[in-house]
Amino acid sequence: MTMTTDTRTAGKDHPHRWRFFRSGGFDQVRLETGADLMALDQLDQKLWAALSCPTRRLEFDERTLQLIDTDGDGHIRPPELIAAVKWAGSLLKDPNDLTRGAEALPLSAVREDTEEARTLLRSAREILKILGRPEAAVITTADTADTARIFANTPFNGDGIVPPASAGDEATRRTIEQIMQCTGSHQDRSGQAGVSEEQVQAFFDQARAYDRWWQQAEADAADILPFGERTPQAARIFEAVKQKVEDYFTRCRIAEFDARAAEALNPAQADYEALSPDSLSPATAELATFPLATVAAGKPLPLKTGINPAWAAAIERLRREVVAPLFGDIDGLSEAQWRTLDAKFALHEAWQAAKEGTVAEPLGLERIRELLCDGSREAIQELFARDKDLRDEMEAIGSVDRLIRYHRDLFELLNNFVAFRDFYTPGRHAIFQTGTLYLDTRSCDLCIKVDDMARHSTMATRSRTFLAYCECRRKGSKETMLIAAGITDGDSDELIVGRNGVFYDRKGKDWDATITKLIEHPISVREAFWSPYKRIGRLVQEQIEKMAAAGDKAVESRSAKGVADLSRKASEGKVKDTTPFDVGKFAGIFAAIGLALGAIGTAVASLLTGFMQLSLWQMPLAVLGLLLVVSGPSMVIAYLKLRRRNLAPLLDANGWAVNTKAMINLPFGASLTDVAALPSGAKRSMRDPYAQHRPPWGLYAILALLLIALAYLWEEGYLAQWCDQALARAERATQQTHPAAKEGPEP
Repeated sequence: MTMTTDTRTAGKDHPHRWRFFRSGGFDQVRLETGADLMALDQLDQKLWAALSCPTRRLEFDERTLQLIDTDGDGHIRPPELIAAVKWAGSLLKDPNDLTRGAEALPLSAVREDTEEARTLLRSAREILKILGRPEAAVITTADTADTARIFANTPFNGDGIVPPASAGDEATRRTIEQIMQCTGSHQDRSGQAGVSEEQVQAFFDQARAYDRWWQQAEADAADILPFGERTPQAARIFEAVKQKVEDYFTRCRIAEFDARAAEALNPAQADYEALSPDSLSPATAELATFPLATVAAGKPLPLKTGINPAWAAAIERLRREVVAPLFGDIDGLSEAQWRTLDAKFALHEAWQAAKEGTVAEPLGLERIRELLCDGSREAIQELFARDKDLRDEMEAIGSVDRLIRYHRDLFELLNNFVAFRDFYTPGRHAIFQTGTLYLDTRSCDLCIKVDDMARHSTMATRSRTFLAYCECRRKGSKETMLIAAGITDGDSDELIVGRNGVFYDRKGKDWDATITKLIEHPISVREAFWSPYKRIGRLVQEQIEKMAAAGDKAVESRSAKGVADLSRKASEGKVKDTTPFDVGKFAGIFAAIGLALGAIGTAVASLLTGFMQLSLWQMPLAVLGLLLVVSGPSMVIAYLKLRRRNLAPLLDANGWAVNTKAMINLPFGASLTDVAALPSGAKRSMRDPYAQHRPPWGLYAILALLLIALAYLWEEGYLAQWCDQALARAERATQQTHPAAKEGPEP
């Protein structure tokens, strides 16, 4: 059914005239022309089938969805979709091209009367030229997908990154490489590593700071660099022993303060005895804790002999690299001389603490000063200027890819978002249908990919659809997938957790599928019709099995008891059983059986008597009424539930925001699940060499009729009358044959 309506939006003088179709129990907008798409902002969002959909778990180009999702939150909403349609339509001569879903975008379809469109068209032609097809009339996503290949041979591509290969001379190339060495790199559109303008600015700022820092030292070299260029190395040697030398002179001052402390400040005899059993070396950790030398009042620090072996090498470096250049080749260092050294290195240490430009430091002072004076920065800046000149044109390459994708995909997305046309059209599949599950002699097309089964099932149960959650695995791969399959036809007798099937995704790949969870709802009215009889059959079968099991257990128990009793009696020599046969007991059993058969027969006879008293035209109605009494309630309940099956909870549980009740009625549900049937025109042989022998139903029917007849005769008293007559005749015959028996014995 099709109907039309006017949808008005404030500020629109000429509202678009929409057409709708009825499907799934609600009115859906019919999107057919470019004018329909361009007027999408006029369509009241209350009439949209969905208001949000995720960018994942859909059978749709994910890159296109990411381009539409401008805020990057993983969901597409109406404003983003409207903006995408408006942008694509504004660049095409004919917006109707968006409805064709063509893979290739003809260059002739792009407008040339706006600056944006002309820039995009130039970029498209530049791409084809780079790819070696300058005369091509169409461009596809395959041409724009690999941007690295497009920009591989372009020294400048407008992305603000300059790789070393962009430099025209070796000196500039070397400078860029050294900047990358100090500051890191960024990837260029061509895939090469390069530097940004911000990196170059930061590097040269660091280089100037490093140069200023060294100029300060050079201006006060006597104090800051007492050892010239070797001062940093001398400072490291000094710092390596500073704490230990301070410890030594402090101990000597304490010994000078109180002579009694000297013995305590030197290692005790017990400390040496503790070391004596070990294999000692200068690297022994305990030895390093001893003082540098023997402590005594006012004693200089020995530099050549009498030094703690653990510190001998460090003190030798101090003597050779630090003490000798200032004080000559002396044998001992006084505390006053040590304080002089400490003061000199204090100024150097303060200068080191104020160091600047550490980013550029790895290149060395000489190379840094060379870069600051040889015009390297100006040369690199020129490269950035040339790259910026191509920015608009090269950035439009991304717009070319975007337009090609919108040109191909937008119409399909709209018919799965604004309307659910693809879902309700025979032979088509919606973007949320991920494939087909083959299971239990049926194929199910309503299969949705899910991430969290527990979370999804909580919401999905409100769809009132029988769902089978299946874990799918690819053979020979660790790849797995979880799907929810809607079972909408057939029955559920053999659907159990652990049942296996095969799932085919939309790309044709096959997966091993195993049911991991079931959400049970009615599947069909046909199943509801037979369900009472199946339940009764299962109940009878269960009771029979219980009775058989109980009987088997009782027989086993009696047999075991009998064997035990027999063994006991045999051992006592009393094998013969003298228990008399109880006729009354068995007579009671037979009487009970007779009463039971009589009651059953009476009930059946009453039913048959009543049924046979009906007219011929009333008999079918009676049978139909009996069936309705048994199956009617379950059929009515199933029908009411099946009419309320709803797609919305299945999608909402997956991150959608469905805006309406997308119903799955009985005919549509039957189309989503295909039950196995022989092909049209197939020939079928009914002869089965392995078929089981059929029970003799005719004999069973005759026996049943005989039992019913006997029960009827018993109920009416005919059998009792016949028995009395037979007994009377037998008694008369006996009296005639043996008259003496009547007269009695002689006195």
